[in-house]
Amino acid sequence: MTKPSQPPFTGRTEDRRFLTGAGRFVDDIELGRQAYMALVLSTHAHAEIRGIDTTTAAAMPGVLAVLTGADVLADGLGPVPPFFMPKLWGGPDGYGTLRPILVTDHVRCVGDRVAIVIAETRDEARLAAEAVDIDYAPLPVVTGARAALADDAPRLWADCPTGNLSCTLRLGDAAATAQAFAQAEVTLKRRLISPRVAPSSLEPRACIGVHDAAEDRFTLYTSSQDPHGFRAVIARNVLKIAESRLRVVSPDVGGGFGLKAHMHPEDALVLWAARRVGRPVKWTATRSEALLTDTQGRGQEVEAEIALDRDGTVRGVRVEAWHNLGAYFWGTATPPIFFSLQLIPNTYTIPAVDLTTHAVFTNTAPMSVYRGAGRPEATFVIERLMDEAAAEIGMDPAELRLRNTIAPEAMPFTTPTGMTYDSGDFGGMIRIALDRGDWAGFAARRDAAKGRGRLRGRSITSYVEVAGVMNERMEIRFDPDGALSIIAGTHSHGQGHATVFSQMVADWLSVPLDSIRYVQGDTDTVLIGRGTFAARSSMLGGTALMRAKDALIERAKDMAAIVLEADRAAVEFSDGMLRVTGTNKAIPLTEVAKLYYLPAGPANALGIGLSGAGTAAGKPGAAPNYPNGVILCEVEVDPETGAIVVDRMLALDDVGRVLNSTICEGQIHGGIAQGLGQALLEEVTYDEDGQLTSGSFMDYGLPRAGHMPHIESHLLEVPCTTNPLGVKGIGESGAIGAPVAIVNAILDAVRPLGVGSLDMPVTQVRLWSALRAAEEMRGAA
Repeated sequence: MTKPSQPPFTGRTEDRRFLTGAGRFVDDIELGRQAYMALVLSTHAHAEIRGIDTTTAAAMPGVLAVLTGADVLADGLGPVPPFFMPKLWGGPDGYGTLRPILVTDHVRCVGDRVAIVIAETRDEARLAAEAVDIDYAPLPVVTGARAALADDAPRLWADCPTGNLSCTLRLGDAAATAQAFAQAEVTLKRRLISPRVAPSSLEPRACIGVHDAAEDRFTLYTSSQDPHGFRAVIARNVLKIAESRLRVVSPDVGGGFGLKAHMHPEDALVLWAARRVGRPVKWTATRSEALLTDTQGRGQEVEAEIALDRDGTVRGVRVEAWHNLGAYFWGTATPPIFFSLQLIPNTYTIPAVDLTTHAVFTNTAPMSVYRGAGRPEATFVIERLMDEAAAEIGMDPAELRLRNTIAPEAMPFTTPTGMTYDSGDFGGMIRIALDRGDWAGFAARRDAAKGRGRLRGRSITSYVEVAGVMNERMEIRFDPDGALSIIAGTHSHGQGHATVFSQMVADWLSVPLDSIRYVQGDTDTVLIGRGTFAARSSMLGGTALMRAKDALIERAKDMAAIVLEADRAAVEFSDGMLRVTGTNKAIPLTEVAKLYYLPAGPANALGIGLSGAGTAAGKPGAAPNYPNGVILCEVEVDPETGAIVVDRMLALDDVGRVLNSTICEGQIHGGIAQGLGQALLEEVTYDEDGQLTSGSFMDYGLPRAGHMPHIESHLLEVPCTTNPLGVKGIGESGAIGAPVAIVNAILDAVRPLGVGSLDMPVTQVRLWSALRAAEEMRGAA
C-alpha cells in the first residue's frame, strides 16, 4: 500500500468555462421557432381515469396542441420496459412493468404523466395545462412496501401474479446461517431504515425535441449520463424506428447521481410533440416537478440480525429487507436490489449469511439508482450491526472490526454472496485511519465536550463497493495538422473526464495537453458508449483509452517503417518519437500523423488517417474492481436541543492507482456531502393518501456548507489486479460510508442516556424526541 505521488495540480481543463458562465446546458439552448411543453400530472396516487376534457385548454392563447394517452396509442407509440430485470444478473424472473409515456386509464402515483400541452411560450403552456379537466375515480392507496404485501392491500397491477410483489431475491445459505445463530453466544436484531431520497441535481432534468420532416429524423437534446442508452430505449420501444434516425446530444450536465442514467417520459414526449407540431419543443423541470416526478433513491426497510461470540468472532448475519419500488419497475432499479444484499458481508470474514429482499410496488414515484445504488444500504446494515454488537459485548468497535477483517493474504477472496475481491488491505486501512484520526485521543475530546455541556460520539466505518460494469469504447484520432481528439464513450457530468483522460493521453503520447480536444455526448459523433455511472469510467474508459493508444501506435509504426526505411519489427515508440532500434533514425508521432493525411504517398497504401479505437470488455477489461475505504467520524450533540454538529471526518480511500488525486478527493467530498444529507436531513415523505409532503426545499432538507465538517482525506494505493491500469472507482465511495458513520457516531454519543436506535434522517427534532423519551424512561424506572 503506497501513497500516490502527484505533480501540482492547477485546475481542471473544464473549470474556466464553468466558472465564467460559459457552460452549455440544455436550458441554454434556444432553437428557431422553439415551442414549449408543460405537463399535466396526476393529482391522485391511485385512480381510474374516467375522462379527459382538453377543450378549454386547446382554445387558450398560444396553444399549439394538447395531447393525451389516447393520442399516444393512436400514433402507435410504445411503452417503456425496465432497462433490465433481476434475471439478467442471475436473479428471479420478477414482474416488470411497461410504462406508457402518457397513461390512458389508470394512474398509480401522484406525478404520473396524463397529458401534455404545447404552446408558444412556457407560461402559456403551463396556464393551459392547468385548464385540462380530468375526471378521476379514486382508488385505495398504499405507500409502504411492507403494507403493500398485506392480503387486503390495493393492487397496482392486476396482471402481476404475486400481488404487489415484483420479485424476491435470496442470497446465502439459510441452513448454515441458522446453525451459526444456534451456536453463537450472542445474537441481536435491529430494524433499520434507509429512507427514500431525492437526487436533487443542481441542473433539473431538461430536454428539447426536434423532428426533421424532410429526413424523418429526430434530434434529442437532453441532460443525460448515457446518451446512447437513451437513444436505444426511445428508438426501439417508443418511436419504433432505427437508432440511426435518432440523434441524442447531451451537452454539459449539472449533476446526474443516477437520476439521468436512464430516460424519462419527457425525453420521448418532446420528440413526439415536435413531430406533431412541426417545431422544436422544449421542457425544463421546475424544482417542484423534479421532486414530484424524478426517480428516487434508497427506500429500504430491513430486519437485520447478527450472531457472534463474546470474543468478537462474527458467525453469521441474517437479513430480510423490503425495497419500495414505487409504481413502476423503472430504469435501472435492479442494481440497488442486488447490491443492497451482495455487499452486506463488506470487508469481513462472515462465514454464513442468509439474505432476502422483496421488491414491492407502491403508490409512490419510481425508485431507481442513486449515488451508491444499494451499496450504502448494504453498508448501513452491516456497520450498524457491527456497532450494536460491539456495544452488546463491551468491545471497542474498531477492535471488533479488526478481529473479523479479511486479511490481504487471503486475496482473491470470495464472499458468501459471490463477490470476489481481487485486492485490498482492509485491516491496514483501519489501522492507518485509527492512527491518523487519533482514535486513542478521543476520551480527552469527549471530556472537553462534556465540560461544554455537549455529548461527543465517534465511529469507525469500513466499506467496500463494486465498480466497473458493462463494456466501453474509446477512440483517439489525430487531425491532419497533428492535433488530436479523444472520442469518449463515457460521459462526464462533473467527474473531470476531459482533464484526466487528456492528461493520460498527453503522458502516453508526449503531446501537449492543449492540443487535445475531448469529445463526448453526441451519438452522431461517438460510435457507441455506455455513459458514466457506477464508478465505471476510470477503469473501463481508462482501459479502453489505453488500448486505443496501443492501436494508434501500432498503426503509426506502419508509416514510420516506410518513411524511415526500416523493418517494421524494428520500430519502437517512446517519448513521442518513433525510432528504429539501434540507429539514430526517428520521426515524431505528430509528423507521422500528418503523413497519414497527405493526398499521395504511403497513405494511399496504408489508408487515410491515424486513429486507434479500444474497448474494455471481457477479462480483464470488464472484471469488476472493489474500491474500499474507512471513515472516522466524531459528532457533538446538545442534549437539551438535539442539535448535531459533525465535528471531525477522516476519509481514507483505496482507489487503486490514483490517476488524479485532486479529482479523486473532490469525488470523495461530494459523496460525503450527499451521505451527510441522507444521514441528517433528507427524506421523501408521502401522506396516507399518497400525496407528496416533501415537495419543495422548504420541506425537503438539503445539506448546506455550514453542515459540513472539515474533511481530512487520504488516498492509498493497493493496485487492482483486474485491469491493466490498476485503477479502482471512486465516484460512489463517500456516499457509501458517510451515512452510517454519522449515525453510529450520534448513537455512540447518546447511548449512555438510553437512546438505543435512531432512524435516518436523524433530524434535530427526531433526536430531541428520542432524548426526551429516554429521559422519561429513566424517570419511570
